[in-house]
Amino acid sequence: MSINQYGWNAAWEEIWQKTDSSQAGRELQPARIVGDFGSKYRLMTGRGELWGEMAGKLRYTLTEKGAYPAVGDWVAAALTASGDQAVIHEVLARRSVISRKVAGTTQEEQIVAANVDTLFLVSALNDDYNVRRMERYLIMAWNSGATPVILLTKADLCPDAGRRIAEMEQAAPGVAVHAVSALQDEGREALLPYIRQGQTVALTGSSGCGKSTMVNWLSGQKLQLTQDVREDDSRGRHTTTHRELFLLPEGGIIVDTPGMRELQLWEDEGGLDLVFGDITGLAEDCRFSNCRHEGEEGCAVIAAVASGMLEEKRLLNFRKTERELRYQSSKEARQQRKTASAAAKPAAPRSKKVNWRRELEEY
Repeated sequence: MSINQYGWNAAWEEIWQKTDSSQAGRELQPARIVGDFGSKYRLMTGRGELWGEMAGKLRYTLTEKGAYPAVGDWVAAALTASGDQAVIHEVLARRSVISRKVAGTTQEEQIVAANVDTLFLVSALNDDYNVRRMERYLIMAWNSGATPVILLTKADLCPDAGRRIAEMEQAAPGVAVHAVSALQDEGREALLPYIRQGQTVALTGSSGCGKSTMVNWLSGQKLQLTQDVREDDSRGRHTTTHRELFLLPEGGIIVDTPGMRELQLWEDEGGLDLVFGDITGLAEDCRFSNCRHEGEEGCAVIAAVASGMLEEKRLLNFRKTERELRYQSSKEARQQRKTASAAAKPAAPRSKKVNWRRELEEY
């Protein structure tokens, strides 16, 4: 195997030529992170696949920025004296970044994968099917810089797959939608344009939607463990616990990611308007430029709902997501101001230690 098989091309070579390939007396070489195991990484280098970890200086720098290397990243690495391990000194500029907010109340970004060309948004055609949730995934996809493609898996379990494809196409105008069945080996030929030589695709979706099964099906091998979903609610457990790149027979590269119980969006880079373009388009005809579409007089969006042109559930999801992103943005801004203020604040002078016994004696 070589770095060329994992996507190294003329464009990345041009970026590399602008990188300082000599650091701390060591010659650096390009490598791609093919496995993210937390504190350790698997790297594909010019000498093959090696274990690697971040240099101390890089770890300190990225801790300040809050963005550690992720699967799919191209990095500058130096081999150890033994030649069987590597140290990451720099992360090359990313062409796309798939990220979300970490679970809980912590204000921190979690990078799922980097340098992905196509993001497969996976939803099973059972009780996992949810148009409103897919709208949230689409926002994440458009914000990432990757091209979203919707995969409706387990088509063999759905007698009205055609209707659900039409629903998804209406909710995601301009986005390709494919219904596939790994069990029946149906729909794979439609996915071939996305997995050709040098192309990187990633899979994301809720737990139990069939991502690991898709990886095994597209690769023709049993690369990932799979588990059956519960029959009563179509939910599954996480079968992927880390992130890893796999080569496909057609020459493409695929990354599976752990399933998400809930997708918390990190920030908006225009994805909201792209996903809800019909609503933002209607809003241009509202009487007031700051219309919130919540009952204001002359609201074109509310009028579209009343006439049946716009689905009310879609508008409700737009409002909810817009509020969430606005709140997220304000929290992030407050955190940045707090960090900047702490950095600018002068250090408190060290208190002088007083020898009270001597003071009393002199008195």
